[in-house]
Amino acid sequence: MNSNWVKVIIAAVFEVGWVIGLKHSDSLLDWALTVVAIVISFYVMIMAGRELPVGTVYAVFVGLGTGGTVLAEIVLFNEPFSVAKLVMVGILLAGIIGLKLVTNDTPSEGREA
Repeated sequence: MNSNWVKVIIAAVFEVGWVIGLKHSDSLLDWALTVVAIVISFYVMIMAGRELPVGTVYAVFVGLGTGGTVLAEIVLFNEPFSVAKLVMVGILLAGIIGLKLVTNDTPSEGREA
C-alpha cells in the first residue's frame, strides 16, 4: 500500500475523532482536542491529495470517516444497532475499496515522487 493511502486512512481516523468531538465535547479541553483533530485530519488529507487524485482522496476520506463514525457511535455511545445500517456501511466501504483499486498510485507527470 502506498504511503499516501496510509495518510488518507490516518486522516479519516482523525475525522472520526473530530466528528465525535463536535457532538460530545462539553469542556474547553474537549473542544481544543476537537480543533486539533480537525487540523490534523485536513492537513494529512491535503498532503495525500498532493500525490493522489484529489477527488478519490476526498471520497475515500469522507467514506472512511462516515463508516468509522457510524461504527464508533454504535460501539462507544450505544447508538441503536441496525443490520440495515451496517449493510449500508459495508456497501460504502466496498465502494471505497473499489476506488482505491482503480486509482493509479503513481504521481502524474510534473509532480515529484
